[in-house]
Amino acid sequence: MQKIVLDNKTILVTGAAGFIGSNLVKRLFKDVKGATIIGIDNMNDYYDVALKDFRLNELNNSVPEGTTWKFVKGDIADKATIDGIFEAHKPQVVVNLAAQAGVRYSITNPDAYIQSNLIGFYNILEACRHWPVEHLVYASSSSVYGSNKKVPYSTDDKVDNPVSLYAATKKSNELMAHAYSKLYNIPSTGLRFFTVYGPAGRPDMAYFGFTNKLRKGETIQIFNFGNCMRDFTFVDDIVEGVVRIMQGAPEKKQGEDGLPLPPYAVYNIGNNQPENLLNFVDILQQELIRAKVLPEDYDFEAHKQLVPMQPGDVPTTYADTSALERDFGFKPSTSLREGLRKFAEWYASFYK
Repeated sequence: MQKIVLDNKTILVTGAAGFIGSNLVKRLFKDVKGATIIGIDNMNDYYDVALKDFRLNELNNSVPEGTTWKFVKGDIADKATIDGIFEAHKPQVVVNLAAQAGVRYSITNPDAYIQSNLIGFYNILEACRHWPVEHLVYASSSSVYGSNKKVPYSTDDKVDNPVSLYAATKKSNELMAHAYSKLYNIPSTGLRFFTVYGPAGRPDMAYFGFTNKLRKGETIQIFNFGNCMRDFTFVDDIVEGVVRIMQGAPEKKQGEDGLPLPPYAVYNIGNNQPENLLNFVDILQQELIRAKVLPEDYDFEAHKQLVPMQPGDVPTTYADTSALERDFGFKPSTSLREGLRKFAEWYASFYK
């Protein structure tokens, strides 16, 4: 593995006003000395833009001395924008988190996924080819495992049967990165994230949507009659994994044929401890009552409905994180209650 020092480097983070992106930039502000950090985000209205503005304002107001922060409002699907950033700043480390997320939305609005996840990622790869980088780190997803029966999911498993267009675009990203790593010797690492949650998260995620509905006294629908298992991963654990991986690029090596072996890797980042959805929702409502988002006498049973599975969903996600532990000495460990407590407290203050 090639060790990369982040201090004094130019780092590009795409999707910088997004949930994971903004938390990553915040962490880089804290830990990396003398860096130039460039963030790009198109600030689209897939969900409430007020949340993206909130995250961006937090970043703009917390730039430490000695760090340069530049934010570009733009779309990675626009080649001229991406080429302009690379030409002007020549980033040495690139973290591509910009993507159209969400399994269900990919059924109703497939165009957004082709634009952002395929064309956008292609633009990033092309730029990394013309302005060589030390390490390209990019978000994949646990969705690539589809309805694989074998658990926990290992990066050695075959993932050729996506059950949603979103999953297909993320698997495509891994294939495209592999090809560019092989052809142009670009060190690249893909990260399969497992159900990320936390403060200022994405409102399209179940925990956030449930909270909005419960607060309004509406009924929440729990899919697969509550028999879903999810490897919920707290956002700080995801960011810890990303920062560690940024500093360890796959090594460039020659094969026996004299041609470069692709400096390419993929890791799972998950909690390695799937939780039953009913248990998850039970802890969530307890923490919402504790944070005074819901009243003490809230009748939770009256507001929940167990319904069948939705198209594109899978019954279980479960990360095998042994490779992450082996190579980076890290295993996510934030408990569900601790993570949901932080979310509930943030929600109470944000929506007060």
